[in-house]
Amino acid sequence: MADRSCRGLAAAMLVALPAAASAQPAANYPDRPVRVVNPSSPGGGADVVSRIVMQEVSKALGQSFIIDNRPGAANIIATEIAAKAPPDGYTLLIAATGTFVTNPLLYAKLPYSIKDFETISIVADAPFILSVHPSVPARTVKELVAHAKAQEGKLTFASFGRGSSSHLAGELFQSVTGTKLVHVPYKGAAPGMADLVAGQITMAFDSGLSSIPNITAKRIRPLGVAAPQRLPSLPDVPTLAEQGLGAFDAGTWYGVMAPARTPKPIVDRLHGAIVKALALPDVAKRINDLGTAVIGNTPVEFSAQIARESERWAAVVKQAGLKPE
Repeated sequence: MADRSCRGLAAAMLVALPAAASAQPAANYPDRPVRVVNPSSPGGGADVVSRIVMQEVSKALGQSFIIDNRPGAANIIATEIAAKAPPDGYTLLIAATGTFVTNPLLYAKLPYSIKDFETISIVADAPFILSVHPSVPARTVKELVAHAKAQEGKLTFASFGRGSSSHLAGELFQSVTGTKLVHVPYKGAAPGMADLVAGQITMAFDSGLSSIPNITAKRIRPLGVAAPQRLPSLPDVPTLAEQGLGAFDAGTWYGVMAPARTPKPIVDRLHGAIVKALALPDVAKRINDLGTAVIGNTPVEFSAQIARESERWAAVVKQAGLKPE
């Protein structure tokens, strides 16, 4: 009888071992610096926002969260690095809209998929601002559309590159307004904005980080915000929806992910630290001042947003006739 009891106790202890083992990493996590792979160049939107947030996460969790900038190839380089990292919580990815929404629509083969990652939280959302060079004789979207139709096929719009979220925003604008514009892709936001300021480009959809300093200096003129609400940093600039373009919502989000199979306790610990950081008034203000809105959603909500946006932008890609490379 006693022997059977001992065997039963031993079996129960064996069953409990995996749970205890999986809990142990979370209890000690993090006990060394964490690498945060970032597809943005230093000074880019994802870089600035992630540094603001990770500074606070580092304080909360007592370890350094080191930003590792790996720009290039439409976010593919950074994303592949993170996808192949050990799932131990010591390598994270700053993901942007293009990584998991537009890239699969425009590249026939990618070295990663959403299944290679655990979603943690979207940190912030950066709606696009539609701006024109001051020489353009349009002060509203309605006037811009009329001007574009009068100059059919002559007005140009800049993007961060073929298939980028800014490119698709321009394609959506043409579809909704019945205009025909010339797409001019650049290798990132900075060179496109430089040409818009110089008057080499007619218009662009870009984030507040690039646009707001030039708007403030009156080097470009904002016509509308591609979001459901106006930006607190640009309260006098109406949304595109207010100007008759329906639910025109376009921009880019910045989120945090971990390699697939990262233990749930670690994911939960990271999520909690990120949400607490975003709730700090100073952090929220610094992010909002960039023309970016604080989000801080759950892993489930993050995944659902990727699915919704993938479906929506797939329709835009199809209508624009863009083919996978």
